[in-house]
Amino acid sequence: MGYVCSGSITIRTKVCGKPGCRCAKDPSARHGPYYEWTRRVDGRLLHSVVRPEEAELLAAGIENYRAILDLLKQWEGITAEEAIAGRKKKS
Repeated sequence: MGYVCSGSITIRTKVCGKPGCRCAKDPSARHGPYYEWTRRVDGRLLHSVVRPEEAELLAAGIENYRAILDLLKQWEGITAEEAIAGRKKKS
């Protein structure tokens, strides 16, 4: 399956803050793109700027993580159904 990680990848452009820079007046001239990985660690939200190749690996890991969560949800439902399958229905 490969890498597994939680979070999300965001692609951002930024304004540098220099009044004379073209990014201050023209939104299409903003700096970037910058890739940001956002995730929770010990209940805290963390943001990290990552390189494009890292963002690609992380995005694959995030996709794998979500697939695992979906499988766990299905497995939990099947377990619950089988655990109570022998009960008689009340009418």
